[in-house]
Amino acid sequence: MAEKGAEESAKGALSSAEKQLLRRKQDLDYWKRNAARLRRRNVGTGLLIGAFVVGMFSYTILSVKQERVLEELDEEARIHIMRGPRTGANS
Repeated sequence: MAEKGAEESAKGALSSAEKQLLRRKQDLDYWKRNAARLRRRNVGTGLLIGAFVVGMFSYTILSVKQERVLEELDEEARIHIMRGPRTGANS
C-alpha cells in the first residue's frame, strides 16, 4: 500500500510540461489505433458530398433543358395574343 501511495504522489508531482507530453503521447496512440476507421469515415463522407454535388448539377442541367419548353409555350402564347381579337385594352 505504501508503494501505491508513493506512485500516486509521484504522478501528482508531474510538471505541466510532463503532463502535456503524456497527454500528447496518449493522443498519438489514440490516432494510431483509430486511423483506419477515421479514414473510412472520411472517404464515406467525401463520396456522399460528391454524390450530392453530382445530383445537384444533374438537376440543374435538366431544369435548364425544361426552360426551352417554357420558352416554346411563351412563344405560342405571344402568337395567340397577337392573333386574338383587338380591344381597347390591348390595341
